[in-house]
Amino acid sequence: MRQTAEQQWKWLLLDALAKEKREQAQQVIEEVYPYDIAQVYEELGEDDQARLLDYLDHERLADVLEELEGEQRLAVLRRLDVERAGHVLDLMENDDVADLLEELGPEETDQLLGSMRTDEALIVRNLLTYPPETAGRLMTNRFIWVGEDFTVGETVEKMRDYIEYSETINYVYVVNQLSELVGVISYRDVILAENTERISDVMETKVIRVAAETDQEEVAQLFERYDLVSLPVVEGDVLVGLITVDDALDVLREEANEDIEKLSASGKSIDFETKPWIAATRRLPWLVLLLFIGLVSGSIISQFEETLSKVVALAFFMPMIAGMTGNTGTQSLAVVVRGLITREVDKRVATRLILRELWVGLIIGVICGILIAIIAYVWQGSAVLGLVVGSSLVITLIFGTLAGTIIPLILHRLKIDPAIASGPLITTLNDILSLLVYFGIATAFISRLM
Repeated sequence: MRQTAEQQWKWLLLDALAKEKREQAQQVIEEVYPYDIAQVYEELGEDDQARLLDYLDHERLADVLEELEGEQRLAVLRRLDVERAGHVLDLMENDDVADLLEELGPEETDQLLGSMRTDEALIVRNLLTYPPETAGRLMTNRFIWVGEDFTVGETVEKMRDYIEYSETINYVYVVNQLSELVGVISYRDVILAENTERISDVMETKVIRVAAETDQEEVAQLFERYDLVSLPVVEGDVLVGLITVDDALDVLREEANEDIEKLSASGKSIDFETKPWIAATRRLPWLVLLLFIGLVSGSIISQFEETLSKVVALAFFMPMIAGMTGNTGTQSLAVVVRGLITREVDKRVATRLILRELWVGLIIGVICGILIAIIAYVWQGSAVLGLVVGSSLVITLIFGTLAGTIIPLILHRLKIDPAIASGPLITTLNDILSLLVYFGIATAFISRLM
C-alpha cells in the first residue's frame, strides 16, 4: 500500500515538473518528507532539478539540502544565487552549514557567509575554527539554557519563546553567571515542578559533558554508552554548544563505513558517486602490496614441487586448506576490530580474548580436520593422506585464528588503527602459513604417502 502511495506522489511530482505546473508540484512537495524529495531530486535530469529547486521555498529547500550528501549538496548550493543561498543557509543547522562550507574554497565561503544573517554567520565562522571530526564541529547553538537563579515558571516561559528556535527541548541546561555549566533538567521534570521553585533546587548537577576538541568517535560512543539524546559541549566549564543524537548517529555511520573500507582494503571513502578510476586508484596500493606478498605463496609451492609430483593428490586439498585458514583469520579479525572500535576490548579483556579464540580455533580445527581426514581416506584409500590433510588443517586453523586475533591487538597497542589489519592482508599471510605447514607435514610423511 505504501509503495503504491509513493509511486503516486512521485508520478504527480514528475508530471508537474515536466509540464511546469508550479502549483501542482508545490502541493505534492508539501505532503512529502524532505528525505523523499532529496531522493527524487537525485534521479532527475538537470532541467527538472533546476525547476524543482525553483518550486521549493527557502525553508523546504533548507530541509532538502540537509538530506543530500557530498557533491549533490555542493551542486545545489552553487545553482542558487547568493542572496537565496544566504536565506537557505540561515535556516539550516549551524553544524551542517559549517560542514557544507568547508568543502568550498575561501572565496566562495566568504561570499556565502556575507549573504547570511550576521549572527548566524558569526556562529558558523566560530564552528569552522574547530578541527574537523571534533565535538566542536558537531555542536549547535540552538538549544535552551537558563540561569541558575531562574524559577521553574521563568524556565517554562523561555521554553515557549524558544521552542521553534531550539533543535531539541528534551533537556534544559543550567549555567551560572560565568556561563559555566552547572546542571541539567529534563522537560518532564520542568513540567512536574512547581512554578515558584528555583531551577537550581530541582536540576541534576551531575552532567555528562564533552570538551570541544574531543574526537567525534568518542562523542558517538558516549551517546551509545549512556543512551543520550543530547550532549553539552564545554570549553573549560563554559557551555558553548550542544550535540544532538542525530549527529551522533551520522558519526557512527561514517566511522562504520570507514572501518569497513579499511577491513576490505579499499582505502579512502568510496561511495556510489565515486568515478571508476578514482575508486581503482584508492584500492590499488593495498592490492599491489598483497600481490607481491602473494608471490611468496608461489615460491613456497615451487620449493615443494618434488613432493607434489610424487603425490599429486596433495594438490587437490591445497585451495581448501588455504581458504579455510584465511576465512577463520578474517572471522577473528572482525570480532577483535569490532571490540576495539566499540571499546569492549581493553588490556584486561585482551588476554581472555586470545585464549578464547585459541580454543575456538582448536575446536573448529579438530572438527574440520577429522571431517576432511575421513573424506581424504575414503577418496584415496590412504590413511596417511587423511592424517596429513587433517593434521595440517587443525594446525593452520589454530594459527589462522590466532593471527586474526593477535595482529589487530598488536597494531592497537602500537597506536595504529586496528582496521588497517585488513581482511586481505590476514588472508594472504594465512595462505603462506597454511602452505608451509601443509607441505612441511606432507614432506615429513612423503615416504609413506607414495
